[in-house]
Amino acid sequence: APFQFTILFAACIAVASAGLIPAAAPLAAVAQVEEYDPHPQYTYGYDVKDAISGDSKTQVESRDGDIVQGQYSLNDADGYRRIVDYTADPINGFNAVVRREPLVAAVAAAPAAVVAAPAPVVRAAAPVAVAAPLAAPIVRAAPLTAAAYAAPAPLAYAAPAPLVKAAVAAPVVAAGPAIVKTQFASPLISYAY
Repeated sequence: APFQFTILFAACIAVASAGLIPAAAPLAAVAQVEEYDPHPQYTYGYDVKDAISGDSKTQVESRDGDIVQGQYSLNDADGYRRIVDYTADPINGFNAVVRREPLVAAVAAAPAAVVAAPAPVVRAAAPVAVAAPLAAPIVRAAPLTAAAYAAPAPLAYAAPAPLVKAAVAAPVVAAGPAIVKTQFASPLISYAY
C-alpha cells in the first residue's frame, strides 16, 4: 500500500510538471464597496422609565450633514437630574452644556392666611349735638393652657461583650534555607534554575 501511494504521488508530480493539467487561474481580487453618504441625516431617541429600579434616562439626537445636536438626561444618585445639551460641528467642535435639577421640587411654605377683623358696624342714631368717640372692640384671647410634656425615655447603653483571645499555635517553620528548583526543557530551549 505505501508503494502504491508513492507511485501515484510521483505520477501526479510528473503530469503537473509536463503541463498536462492547466494551472489554476489566479483569483480575482474582490473589493468590498462601502457606501458613502456625503450628507448623512438621522434622528433617533429613547426614553427609559423603570418604576422597579428607579432608572430614568432619555436621549434624543439628530444629524444633518456634519452638524449633530442632541440632549440626554439621567438621574444621579444624589437626587438630581443631570441634563446635557450638546452640539458638534466641524467649526466649533463638540460643545456641551450641563444642567442639574432637583428631582423633587422644593415645597414653598404657604403664606399665612391674613384674616381681617370685621369692621365695627356703626348705626346712625338721632342727631346729637356732640358725638361720643367710638371705642375699638375689645378682643380677648383664650387662656393659655400648659401642654402636657413627657420627657423622652432614657437611652439604654450596653457595653460590648469583651473580646476573648483564643490561643493559636504558631505555624511550624522548617529550619534551613528554602530551595526551589525549576526546570524547563523543549527541543529548542533548555532552562534550569
